[in-house]
Amino acid sequence: MTKYLFPYCLVMLLGCRAMQPVPRSQYDQYPVYTGHDLGLVANAHGFSFKVWTPASESVRLLLYDQPTGGAPLRVILLDKAKQGVWGTQLGKDLKNKYYTIQVKVEGNWLDETPDPYVKVVGTNGLRGMVADLAETNPKGWENDRRPAQKAFTDIILYELHVRDLSSNPNSGIQNKGKFLGLTELGTRSPEGLPTGLSHLKELGITHVHLLPSFDFRSIDESLPYAPERYNWGYDPENYNALEGSFSTNPADGKVRVQEFKQLVQALHAQGIRVVMDVVYNHTGATEQSVFNRTAPGYYYRHTADGKWSNASACGNETASERPMMRQYMIESMLYWAKEYHIDGFRVDLMGIHDIETMNQVSQTLRQLDPTIFIYGEGWTAGSSPLPDAQRALKANTLHLDRVAAFSDDFRDALKGSVFEHQDRGFVSGKPGMEESIKFGIVASTQHPQVKYSAVNYSKAPWAKEPYQTITYAECHDNHTLWDRLSLSRPDASEADRVRMHQLAAAMVLTAQGVAFLHAGVELLRTKQGVENSFQSPDAINHIDWSRKKQYQGAYEYIRQLIALRKQHPAFRLPNTASIQQNLHFLDIAEQNLVAYTLNGKTVGDPWGEILVIYNGNATPRRVTLPSGSGWKIGLDDSKMYESDGRAVTGPNVEVPGISALVLYRR
Repeated sequence: MTKYLFPYCLVMLLGCRAMQPVPRSQYDQYPVYTGHDLGLVANAHGFSFKVWTPASESVRLLLYDQPTGGAPLRVILLDKAKQGVWGTQLGKDLKNKYYTIQVKVEGNWLDETPDPYVKVVGTNGLRGMVADLAETNPKGWENDRRPAQKAFTDIILYELHVRDLSSNPNSGIQNKGKFLGLTELGTRSPEGLPTGLSHLKELGITHVHLLPSFDFRSIDESLPYAPERYNWGYDPENYNALEGSFSTNPADGKVRVQEFKQLVQALHAQGIRVVMDVVYNHTGATEQSVFNRTAPGYYYRHTADGKWSNASACGNETASERPMMRQYMIESMLYWAKEYHIDGFRVDLMGIHDIETMNQVSQTLRQLDPTIFIYGEGWTAGSSPLPDAQRALKANTLHLDRVAAFSDDFRDALKGSVFEHQDRGFVSGKPGMEESIKFGIVASTQHPQVKYSAVNYSKAPWAKEPYQTITYAECHDNHTLWDRLSLSRPDASEADRVRMHQLAAAMVLTAQGVAFLHAGVELLRTKQGVENSFQSPDAINHIDWSRKKQYQGAYEYIRQLIALRKQHPAFRLPNTASIQQNLHFLDIAEQNLVAYTLNGKTVGDPWGEILVIYNGNATPRRVTLPSGSGWKIGLDDSKMYESDGRAVTGPNVEVPGISALVLYRR
């Protein structure tokens, strides 16, 4: 069974069907280029240009004055070199011109295309740009540094689409829907509350995870910005270039580069790292993709009968196990990390890629900076000809080298199955989810007190270390948590649904692993009931900043939960051994009630010993306290008490219905 059948891919699939290739045995015989200078590279004489196209009989480079239209200024035949590479040297006089390549295969010239390694593109990514990237650096770029980070479990991710933060008229942000919208400080809502970048700083998250910001197909960049033209961007066109619709001038390829660097620089200045969502598992087009117009068929997997294999449900899937595709992924992410100072990567449908490729990606990026974080979806959207044992599936996370996967086990235990909209979870009152909750609390690792046979999906630990588990309740896919609670608990009052929402946030931010928040969850974000808003207008996707005032109590509660996690290392233990030694579940037979202690003394936590209780029942429950006295309330259902919490006397404590309670003693 597939984990997801992405609706946006199904729409794309209608435009992806074309003549099916016949797999050719010579793919394995293609030479592998061992250099690292494919594409356009500035040098002392101008620019070198190289493209890997081993099946070509001839290759030509076409130069233009403009990003679209017009006749070529020059046509240059490339020279054939070794290992399947064709190339030429371009003079400095060609800077800021646009270009395409055309390859001749089996006597036919294929359609013009940018090269796969193109880094700067014009309108709609139809042509590359001859550009010196050093000229795109904003002022002070040479001093930009990654914000400090110690352990991966210190990370608090915040998943955001570029447009969503600023596109609402009430955002107070001038550059709506643009990269520059994330650079503006001091913006406020009509109610006078911080929005945009100032809001992110106030909230306290450590990493912004940006949905696809590379060049994708679905938005026509030649048209003015329009609220109704929207897409998440999971339809890749040019992997190493930026999306022009997020820039103030899509026609000038250098503008999008500089403005994205300004975005990274602005977030870094506020102590926030930047993660890119990368989608190497498929291309937005198949027959007409940049890959296929350069090395036809090579970059893709095929079924036994010669058709495109389709584990992405988008018409094709790439073949990461092939040497040049593997090299492409590694060099692409390395490029983003070096040129744009990107701090991490979220790998879409990572289960399509092979384990060896993901491990080589991780190892290469760690050589550049060991704090770069890599995580992905440990599933596919369909079957693949690559054997399961070789794929970077969630179940194979144990074989991944410092690469994390999303925990759908914990997500669905919290709120119910994403496939059954009426299904409830722990926070919405479904009994029997206790072992799945415990599994999430220990971040999918081995723990002697978890009964794995009773876990909803995984019947064994799949993470070697806690930083390999992304702990979350919602993301861009499927309903927002608030909308889901409205669907599964229409009988509940709004006040109770707020409590359910807060309980889910408390469980994500106090569980072990790497915490992940969907943008706007702190404002009880709604998409008006739309399940997958991949092409819904801004009116559905934008963050409604009026909700910050409307649900200010819930916002402050989640902000304090983030502060709680950051201030107390017991909630982010760095390894499995530490979890096994310092986290102990209380023996509670009652359903919808989970409690555990944390020994914070061993990790220098100022609270020393901590007791965490989650009550998914609608009514209060009493829990017997561990022996000894001195317990104080650190977090109740309304706020955090860092040092002034009330003392708890007696042998037990009452936990309000639908709430989390955290106690401590020093």
